[in-house]
Amino acid sequence: MIQPEGVPVIKNPRYFAMLLRSSVLTTLLCGYLLAAAISSWCKAIGTPDPSRNNVVWDSLGSSELDSMPIGNGDLAANVWTEQNGDLVLLVAKSDAWSELNKLDKIARIRVRLTDNPFAGTGGFTQTLHLENGSVEIRSGGNRLLIWVDANRPVLHIQGDFAQPVAVEARLELWRNRVHPYNQPSPDRGGLFGLGNHPLPMDWAADTVLPASSHRLTWYHLNPTSIFPIVLEQQHLESLQTKYPDPLLNRCFGATLVGAGMIGIDNRTLRSTGKLKKLSVDLVALTTTAPDTVATWQQKLDVLIRSSKATSPQLAWKQHQAWWNAFWNRSWIQLDGPQETRAVEQGYAIQRYMMAASSRGAYPAKFNGGLFTVGHDLPDDVDSNEKEHSPDYRRWGGSYWNQNNRLLYWPLLATGDFDLIKPWFDMYLQALPLAKDRTHAYYHHDGAAFIETMDFWGLPNLNDYGWDHQSIEVESHYMRYHIQGGIEVVAQMLDQYDLTQDAEFARDKMLPFANAILTFYEQHWPSDENGKLLLSPSQSIETYQLDAVNPTPDIAGLHSVVERLLQLPIGVVSDRQREAWKRLREKLPSIATGTTFHSKIPPHGQGESDGIQVLLPARSYGGTKNSENPELYAVFPYRIYGVGKKDLTLARDTFTARLFPRDTCWGQDGEDAALLGLTAESQKAVLDEFTEYGDQRFKWFWRSASDWIPDLDNGGAGMMTLQLMLLQSDGRRIQLLPAWPSHWTADFKLHAPYRTTVQGHVENGRITHLVVTPEARRKDLVIPGTSQ
Repeated sequence: MIQPEGVPVIKNPRYFAMLLRSSVLTTLLCGYLLAAAISSWCKAIGTPDPSRNNVVWDSLGSSELDSMPIGNGDLAANVWTEQNGDLVLLVAKSDAWSELNKLDKIARIRVRLTDNPFAGTGGFTQTLHLENGSVEIRSGGNRLLIWVDANRPVLHIQGDFAQPVAVEARLELWRNRVHPYNQPSPDRGGLFGLGNHPLPMDWAADTVLPASSHRLTWYHLNPTSIFPIVLEQQHLESLQTKYPDPLLNRCFGATLVGAGMIGIDNRTLRSTGKLKKLSVDLVALTTTAPDTVATWQQKLDVLIRSSKATSPQLAWKQHQAWWNAFWNRSWIQLDGPQETRAVEQGYAIQRYMMAASSRGAYPAKFNGGLFTVGHDLPDDVDSNEKEHSPDYRRWGGSYWNQNNRLLYWPLLATGDFDLIKPWFDMYLQALPLAKDRTHAYYHHDGAAFIETMDFWGLPNLNDYGWDHQSIEVESHYMRYHIQGGIEVVAQMLDQYDLTQDAEFARDKMLPFANAILTFYEQHWPSDENGKLLLSPSQSIETYQLDAVNPTPDIAGLHSVVERLLQLPIGVVSDRQREAWKRLREKLPSIATGTTFHSKIPPHGQGESDGIQVLLPARSYGGTKNSENPELYAVFPYRIYGVGKKDLTLARDTFTARLFPRDTCWGQDGEDAALLGLTAESQKAVLDEFTEYGDQRFKWFWRSASDWIPDLDNGGAGMMTLQLMLLQSDGRRIQLLPAWPSHWTADFKLHAPYRTTVQGHVENGRITHLVVTPEARRKDLVIPGTSQ
């Protein structure tokens, strides 16, 4: 018999028999055995250990390309070292929108130590601790800890030194003077949403206040705004008085405070003597009109006082508690071939980056989130992809639904609803303006959102068109590209299924869903059979202008209408239900046809090889991009998949797709997993989680079609891995629908009806399983069982 770990060995049988008569020993022995059993069970079922994916470097960095990410979801920083031992932080905030709708950085902070204990010494390590969202730097008996408080808008820089050091903390700004928009400057570049159209506007400079005895304070105030120009260019001037300008007088900035330090000028804090302990705090704040700069300063003072009211020790304890709860919500940990380490680490780090950048007022952006980097340029040089200021990002300030959605889909299965909230809130806050836009343009009800929209809900000006006389978007890529609104409804439905939150459904999901569905129903005519005729239209960006009944839109409408009709009494009124039934009757069927030379026909004509497939639309022209819109019926709308009808049709469609792609915004991984194609899913998830970038922190991913970090690439990888393990359809939960038999996993994922599934997978079988609530176990479909 194997002795359970922790249970004492008793060698004398007679002594053992005598002691067994003692109730005290019996109780103790039972306790030992129970503890051993619990320990053994916990080891078998698996528990989260985010520290196994920590990132450790053993040498100093050189530039911003050697940074690690930290953040609390709103306030974030890229943290790096340089060869002289300087610590540098590039600080970002989720609501720091400039006058020209550019998501600016707050500042760069440089901490210099003299004599520096990290430069030219052995034993250097820099560690990103996923378990508590911090960066720790060590050498000998010297330590720096950098973290952004999970519960407060405060960034902490703390240090302990073996020998006292002199400390200087310097504020570095690059927006130091006014730059006319129409003249070369580092502020220009990366402004896709504005195109190259001249503007009678300036980029404002930052303002640095006179230093107090121990504090530096600075801010950026938007004295002008692009918003009125957007409304005017889009023929919506009449709405200016109804909707407050979201950019004008927006004020963002911070204060830097150092214990035992004084301001020697308005950009530098210096220690009054040598220090063995370092404590520097940055407190950040953004306010919007009608607040003034004076109000911003008053609110900042309140923030500083409230942060000081909590001791550093208690703040750190609460911070760790938040991260511990976060990692305990959900996890996937892998063992097996070496390749699984890359997959697990990529999965964990992508989820970490979303936690660090998506709990603020606005969602994380697909093209870099809060972790873009750059460096100072001469005043008369425009930023470009190779040489750019810290504020630069390719594709600009707009949100592109097709890319951004992939950041947020996987956060449903992880139960990270606090991270999804900014995504939903952006659309909900933009809904009134979108409805008024519909009335002004088309004189009917409902709302639509063009694929590339600014955070207030209107198309960016570059796509809409400057001095464009039509109310229709000028860009052929975007003119009718509105299916993203349906996909947001689908995501909301998933959140409702998971949480059963009736208040969320009534107050948020249903108003949004009704507006989107109403637009589709009222905007297009009916054909001779009384079915909606979506024409002119387009199928994503690939089939433009002349598509009829595009599959993403039609599949999306079928999916969300059916799901809305399943909502319970008390959430939905009878009147709403009847309206959805009427719409369901008007929906045309999803287009199917036969392949031509094993590919979807590019023009609807050609020599058929007779294989039935889904088509991108009922009719369509040539390709203009490289998407597979016919497969939107698989992902995101899940009409076809494992355990559902016409699986062969969907698999043949996947095989026949024109544009295989499983990284960046390509969705081969999600499609393959939903179709139960294990080998294809495995390849995709490996590609997604090894699409490394050329920065030292390789999990910023490669820029590919977007920018760095390419967060939609990591999001697609997360969802592929989740769908390989678990898929839900109503009450049914399928386990291992596309799981490689030689991959071992411990996991905990969320499923509908407030359910979590936690298990251990080995050799293609579930060996340990915990379903909460236990009553949901009967709804599981497990390979190799009769369930």
